Amino acid sequence: MPDVDGPVIPPLTEAESHPWRRYVALGDSFTEGIGDPDPTAPGGHRGWADRVAEVLARQADDFAYANLAVRGRLIAQIVAEQVEPALALKPDLVSFCAGGNDVIRPGTDPDDIAAQFDAAVARLSAGGATVVIFTGIDVGWTPVFRRFRGKVAIYNENLRAIAERYDCIVADQWAFREIQDPRFFAEDRLHMNPLGHHEVARMVLRALNVPSDLEPLQPDTMAIRTWREARSDDLVWARTHLVPWVLRRLRHQSSGDFVSAKRPEAGPIAGWDL
Repeated sequence: MPDVDGPVIPPLTEAESHPWRRYVALGDSFTEGIGDPDPTAPGGHRGWADRVAEVLARQADDFAYANLAVRGRLIAQIVAEQVEPALALKPDLVSFCAGGNDVIRPGTDPDDIAAQFDAAVARLSAGGATVVIFTGIDVGWTPVFRRFRGKVAIYNENLRAIAERYDCIVADQWAFREIQDPRFFAEDRLHMNPLGHHEVARMVLRALNVPSDLEPLQPDTMAIRTWREARSDDLVWARTHLVPWVLRRLRHQSSGDFVSAKRPEAGPIAGWDL
């Protein structure tokens, strides 16, 4: 099953460069890079978008990259806070991943969320930029989010229709079975770890038909745990991650309160060895 939908872009040869010179990433914690600490920036995060930008930058002398994503943002906040600043940067490549935080909230309607997504993509694509969007991951493998699987699937079908309407590239996480494994996720069981972000970057570059020297990274062998050890880990996770998340919801707080975009201006990015 292919992991990419959308317009067919011919693969580049080694002698060619991709056509993009200004890439802007919009979204929430996934695009900010949460779960993938950046050792060059204490307290900072790298993530799949930085990794993609590093590869693109190596193939274009005048490449610039901005990342406007902020953790915890709902789609209405992303649209209100990021779309116009992104357009002001005059990108020719945009990645837009939004709505995931809305879909996993009880009582939300994936069709309503998709309508907001549609309006944003219409604005982002109007200037001629290539727009990359993401389907949600198939959460059937994880007990924490399994009950939202139907909503995610409905949302994804809406996103595919939007991609068809605006000629977007679809980075298909639903079909990306390789990362549907706890070893690709951070301790909070929500955000991807460096392995997960690395594999998503490889998937996005395939979607763009950009050659890459990023090699597959294999996780360590899954440790065999007793039932008691697994339940003990679950209790630690609930106390450390689930309870604070629930409390923030009850208090109408967000992990992104008082957080600003890490790369609000488009500029050069220097890659580093993996």
